[in-house]
Amino acid sequence: MNEQLRELGPLVLGVLVRRGADFAAAEDAVQEALLEAVRRWSDDPPEDPFGWLVTVAWRKFLDTVRSDSARRAREERVVEEPAPGPSEQGDDTLLLLFLCSHPSLTPASAVALTLRAVGGLTTRQVAEAYLVPEATMAQRISRAKRTVGEHRLDRPGDLRDVLKVLYLIFNEGYGGEVDLAAEAVRLTRQLAASSDEPEVSGLLALMLLHHARRAARWAEDGSLVPLAEQDRSLWDTALVAEGVEVLQAALARDRLGEYQAQAAIAALHCDAPSTGETDWTQVLEWYDELLRLTDSPVVALNRAVAVGEADGPLAGLRALELVPASVPRRTAVAAWLHERAGDLAVARTLYAEAAGQATSEAERHHLTRQAARLAAHAP
Repeated sequence: MNEQLRELGPLVLGVLVRRGADFAAAEDAVQEALLEAVRRWSDDPPEDPFGWLVTVAWRKFLDTVRSDSARRAREERVVEEPAPGPSEQGDDTLLLLFLCSHPSLTPASAVALTLRAVGGLTTRQVAEAYLVPEATMAQRISRAKRTVGEHRLDRPGDLRDVLKVLYLIFNEGYGGEVDLAAEAVRLTRQLAASSDEPEVSGLLALMLLHHARRAARWAEDGSLVPLAEQDRSLWDTALVAEGVEVLQAALARDRLGEYQAQAAIAALHCDAPSTGETDWTQVLEWYDELLRLTDSPVVALNRAVAVGEADGPLAGLRALELVPASVPRRTAVAAWLHERAGDLAVARTLYAEAAGQATSEAERHHLTRQAARLAAHAP
């Protein structure tokens, strides 16, 4: 039931906001309705859970409005709205996405609010994603709600911000406490169906191609499995085929963007029988395009890996010299390139150093094992 409520909560919030409810008051009303559902559904589950939640949340919102004399003017407006009911099945979640990406919000606040209001994450989980204290994140979300409360859905946010938020949700679900990857794919599918923007399709293709490899990314003990060591028979070939089809349609529109370039790289990996048989020359060409589009140091880091595969580890190390030392995982890439170049002692030291810099337990465990592996073979 908790999973069902987590999925329905954002949809109910979207209905209330679309009806004209103040964002913060609407979320309070939805939370009260969810709590009431927890108390009552175990003994008497409704036939239409969504309609039940909409009705209860809307009544609680109206009760709040009516009890607040300072909001009497708003009450006169909202009571003229259509009566609550289960018939509204439009995708209010997408409308909510645009509202949460409103240009009046900072990018950090927009992402945090979306993860909370649309993704269904708790404030604690959002705080963990940002590596900040929960109290700090709670204040940020509260400020964002107050800001959004001043606007209506007739002023949507920037599509690029929406795409960033969707991809963050996908990645949060990929490795975080709450599995939101499937939800991010679902939302992006709907967005792609209603948009001619090829970058939306590019993001959908990227998600599908990454999602296809999900079953092979983790060992039974929870440890991370690098791409080169993954059992490719576990990859979902149907998702790969769909991702490639979506990508090809996007590229045919001849408006290349960063998500399409990333999806093209992912497609080349999915197409290869093994790491050694990957078309690294094409991968490198796509990284060059991606670097031209983004000028991102993280892309430059990944490009150094591709250079190491296509042109050898020494060339990869020269490419790595152009990457700032502060870029996360740079040390791990340096370790891998030094190992490929035969500098095992240097590689072992760098693996251990990279393990100390890792931001996740799985990554730290993987890098520690690499250092131990080289130490075991040291003369």
